[in-house]
Amino acid sequence: LLRQLAGLLDVTRGEIALEGGDPERTPGEQAHYAGHLDALKPSMSVVETVIFWRRFLGSIPQGAETALEALGLLHLADLPVAYLSAGQRRRLSLARLIAVPRPIWLLDEPTVALDAASVARLLGLMKGHLGQGGMIVAATHLDLGLEGAKTLRLGAEVAA
Repeated sequence: LLRQLAGLLDVTRGEIALEGGDPERTPGEQAHYAGHLDALKPSMSVVETVIFWRRFLGSIPQGAETALEALGLLHLADLPVAYLSAGQRRRLSLARLIAVPRPIWLLDEPTVALDAASVARLLGLMKGHLGQGGMIVAATHLDLGLEGAKTLRLGAEVAA
């Protein structure tokens, strides 16, 4: 479902449309998809990774530090990704949400590998995004405690 919403998989029946979205852009172009894999290049530094995502997603390279600060990674800016822990890698992967603002966040198990402090930081960012009118679709086994969240059961699993 998340991959279809992001435009990574074809929709076999029906269509995906965004109420109030930009009709000139696909839903995938208006969304960030953060899958269960972190999609990071080990040889790049932490800051180079965020600069890459800013350029790739259509923003200027300046401002990467803001995203790193938001995820608690600024002190690791010059470190190669290869030296990061699993939790740090996950936070770096999620930094693109802040680095290049988009109205929709599609998150697959966003809290995997995060410690309690990092989960709290992420939930704060998620609440801020929702408070600014953004939308989040998250597949998770955890109750994220987001006010007004709706749960959709997929088979025997629960996606929230």
